[in-house]
Amino acid sequence: MTTRLRCAIDSATTLLADAGIDSARYDAEELAAHLTGTERGRLPLADSPDDAFFDRYYAAITARSRRVPLQHITGTAAFGPLTLLVGPGVFIPRPETEAMLEWATAQHLPDAPVIIDLCTGSGALAIALAQHWPQARVLGIDDSDAALAYARRNAAGTKVELVQADVADRGLLTDVDGQVDLVVANPPYVPDGGPVGPEVSQYDPPHAVFGGPDGMTVISAIVRLAGRWLRPGGLFAVEHDDTTSSLTFELVCRTGLFGDVVARKDLTGRPRFVTAQRAGARG
Repeated sequence: MTTRLRCAIDSATTLLADAGIDSARYDAEELAAHLTGTERGRLPLADSPDDAFFDRYYAAITARSRRVPLQHITGTAAFGPLTLLVGPGVFIPRPETEAMLEWATAQHLPDAPVIIDLCTGSGALAIALAQHWPQARVLGIDDSDAALAYARRNAAGTKVELVQADVADRGLLTDVDGQVDLVVANPPYVPDGGPVGPEVSQYDPPHAVFGGPDGMTVISAIVRLAGRWLRPGGLFAVEHDDTTSSLTFELVCRTGLFGDVVARKDLTGRPRFVTAQRAGARG
């Protein structure tokens, strides 16, 4: 890494830290890598950038210091094994959800399972699960035109089927009742008015973030759908706010349709999602 580039990254790190960004060094390096067309780990090997690079870099750092999400500046978000296209109008997938992906891919499913990802957004979970189970039928469901536009681009070349629908529709996809092997969901779950960072409050679509007065409105609809769709022994996972683990756990138990209900934590140790198995013997 040239001295000039190192100094620019050091200065950018200070600026971002002063703006209240916890990941200041990472973001400064990631933006430098993005603009040089390399990976962050290969920055020390980068050629000396020209003056135009430093103009672009300053503009990108300035935007990030104003709390524009890093992923909106680069146009991509990493999620598990994927690099997804994201931008205004779609929820940016978070590392916390990778814990649910890790749980899902560790499960034993049939060779050609049926999988549904509710509130798919950018398609993150649906595409990652389709990659893990190449013979699966995977459906990603969302009601947002903007989100599905990104999901279609991300799912291009995969077998993922995208469906525009509202999960509150009690008659949704009755043709798969009792036939689904895995249902996953990362729904809007922050209680209305709950504290969120500037990147979320100013840039994530509120419809994909807030889930009613207690954060449980969409989760309730999803639990109902999972109970109808899953075959006996089918598996279910739903993400929730770190303040509503017990509410989600109790909701799933209260249906009487599920066994093996477990409250699980994300990679940071916070309560993040609940898993369950549809009652009945696995077929």
